[in-house]
Amino acid sequence: VEESAVSLWNWTVTKHTGAVISDEQRAKLRFVACRLICLCEGSDPPEGTIRRQILMSMKTGKGWIDIGKADIADGFLENATSSIEKLYAKLRKGSEDEADIQVHRADVEKSLFKVLSYQAESALAQGDFQKAVMCVQRCKDMLMKLPKETCYLSILCYNFGVETYERKRYEQSSFWLSQSYDIGKMDMKYSIGKEMQAKVLRLLATTYFEWDCTLYLNKALKAINLANQENLHPAGFFLKVKILLKSGASDEDINSALAEFTQLEMSLDFCLNTAKLLLEHGRESVGFDFLKSVPERFESSPDLGKITLLHIKFLLQNKRELLAKQKIEEVIIGHYTGKQLLPEALDQLHIILWDRAAKHYEEKNYSEALHWYNYSVSFYTPGQIDQNLAKLQRNMASCYLHLKQLDKAKEAVKQAERCDPNSIFTKFSVYKIAVMENDADKAMEAVIEIGKLAEKPSEHEDKLRVDKNTGSNLLSLAAQIALENDQQIVAIKALEYLSEHLQDCQQLFAALKCLVRLMLSKVRAENAEERWVYEDINSILTYLNLAHKKLAESFTEEKFTGDMRVLEAQWFRKIAWNLAVQFKDSPEKMRDFFVLSFKLSQFCPSDKAVLVAQKTCLLMAAAIDLEMGRQQVTPSEQTELFSEALQHLQACREVWKVLKLTGDFAKDPTDTLLLLYEFEARSKLNDPTLHNLMESVWEQPQIEIKTLEIIASLAMEPPARYPVLCKKALKSALNLHRKQAVIDAVNFSKCLHSLINISLPAGLTDLDTCVLQEVWEYLEDALSVVSSTDAYPEMEILWLMTRAWNTGIFQYTVGKYKEAEQWCGLGMRFLSHLGSLKKSYE
Repeated sequence: VEESAVSLWNWTVTKHTGAVISDEQRAKLRFVACRLICLCEGSDPPEGTIRRQILMSMKTGKGWIDIGKADIADGFLENATSSIEKLYAKLRKGSEDEADIQVHRADVEKSLFKVLSYQAESALAQGDFQKAVMCVQRCKDMLMKLPKETCYLSILCYNFGVETYERKRYEQSSFWLSQSYDIGKMDMKYSIGKEMQAKVLRLLATTYFEWDCTLYLNKALKAINLANQENLHPAGFFLKVKILLKSGASDEDINSALAEFTQLEMSLDFCLNTAKLLLEHGRESVGFDFLKSVPERFESSPDLGKITLLHIKFLLQNKRELLAKQKIEEVIIGHYTGKQLLPEALDQLHIILWDRAAKHYEEKNYSEALHWYNYSVSFYTPGQIDQNLAKLQRNMASCYLHLKQLDKAKEAVKQAERCDPNSIFTKFSVYKIAVMENDADKAMEAVIEIGKLAEKPSEHEDKLRVDKNTGSNLLSLAAQIALENDQQIVAIKALEYLSEHLQDCQQLFAALKCLVRLMLSKVRAENAEERWVYEDINSILTYLNLAHKKLAESFTEEKFTGDMRVLEAQWFRKIAWNLAVQFKDSPEKMRDFFVLSFKLSQFCPSDKAVLVAQKTCLLMAAAIDLEMGRQQVTPSEQTELFSEALQHLQACREVWKVLKLTGDFAKDPTDTLLLLYEFEARSKLNDPTLHNLMESVWEQPQIEIKTLEIIASLAMEPPARYPVLCKKALKSALNLHRKQAVIDAVNFSKCLHSLINISLPAGLTDLDTCVLQEVWEYLEDALSVVSSTDAYPEMEILWLMTRAWNTGIFQYTVGKYKEAEQWCGLGMRFLSHLGSLKKSYE
């Protein structure tokens, strides 16, 4: 087993060296090998076995620490300590000479020192500060006998200091760093060196500084002074200045600190950071003096422009604008006399100049803004083409516009077009000038260009300046500018493009509302009678359809709440309704607006008012489709219109079912209208389900005479032809007429007239006996009513008499004399009921 354990250990070492296994896999394999070795230990193991156990336990423990599992390491490190004690006892037992014992002790102490250092690492990793201190103290006590370990222990304490500093445990960090420095001084022969000692002290000073600068200021200064005595380094210089500034030291003290480092080799960036630190802490005198001294140290550096930039920047920050301008003018002169800034520095200067100009622009000091923009222009050569120059010219044009210097603004925009003609910002500048000049055509062209560029930003456009909202923002601004300058047509075009690109629901609906209002006011302004142009109608339909589409999509937008959706839907629904009512002379548009109003109302709560509106919209839409279908249109168009009417009616039935639950609608004619409209649509579509529909109608007890008469009329209205349904409806109507307490003779006569006409059409030559019998009964029925009232229309009596007489004459001509006598006799029975016409026919 021992051989296998050793073999596994050696295999692990080989594979890890060859990067075949990971650190964690190595720790696990060592764990197994070490446990096996410990299990093989006899009652009195030889020295070699114990030494092997010590080595394996130490390395296994250290392996677990290194992969962040210090708790597993502790057991192995304790085993190592126990084995060290066994080894020392065994060695002492075999040696009587004091000198041999001292040699053995020194040998054992080396191993014990390592184990204690590992235990300190483990304790710190587990947050046990006291144990770590105890272990390190024991190690420190052993350094007199193990001086070569001085460097190792000092670095170990430094690492502990770094680790606790990073965790912001400043008290612990200061302890470990102090220990590191003290240990480093114990034996100069084996010290960590002055550079490392200075590094330890700088971190100690930083720890005091960040822990509590007020409380530990002197300690921080003492530490940094010691660090600088050990090894003069730029970082130490910078930290000392930082501490002095924090402590509120006088300018004299800070100048003294700066003087200490005069001969120190420092980079330009380091000097600039020092100057920046001084100036940021309000030490202008010291800072600017130091900054002035920097160029002397870097005369040959191509980066001298950085010094100038920092100087300008802090002059501006300290509101010394006049001095800053002088400095900038010196740079401009240098630019044209062979002392150009490096490209990166020049870019930074442009940013400073533009920021200052923008500040003045925001303060509405446009002349001063132009002054700073002109500084920037000075660095460009005539005829140079550059996107930044285009932006610069656009900004200058904006200033000129505010100053009412239109010609200069036009020239600036012209230069911007030359540099960057496809920029959306350049087009916007062109647009602003066109509006200012009241050039509607040019403004419209510019808006169209902006709209197109908003759809697909130019490949050459500056990605930092153009985001997905840029086009929308510019179009919104364009609409605002147009409205402020009373150019409604241009504003409408800008808003139309804007509504296509806006993603934010609230902004989109605001734009659409504005469009609707503008279009309505445009129509009112163009004619007193508010007559709509075809294009305007289509435009407003487009706006409302887009509103409907976006309302449907708005459910996925968290910021757009349900209440917001209802408010928007109500507004657009009412607009669509009001417009529908206006279009009496255009049935098609009236229907479209009613349908839209219904669709928009579906986003509103289903209260009674909304349900009534929905029902009315759908009924009106169906009625208009039917009316348009009655006109002289092609069969395919008729089919489409009647089919659409049926769809509206089906939706209306669903709404009506819900509405009826909200109150008493006994006198509401909706059921009748639904029936009549559906009958007409299905009959004209030659729908096979028509007879099924009518079966339920015949069974209705409350059906009105008028309804039946209309059904009869519709059943024979082309392209429908349903004589059987027509007759049935007329018969039902006649039955209802008879049941009335007082028969309405006029309406009865019309109904009977229609029934006889449908049963016995004029000009019919082949008379069926059953048909004749049926018509005879109708005439007898009529005669009984005629006999009972004086209100029966005389012309209808005449018509009945004539139909009976002519039927008799027809029978006579075919030799049916008996039938002829009966029919002629029936006709003569009506004669006595005629008034003034009686003598003419008698």
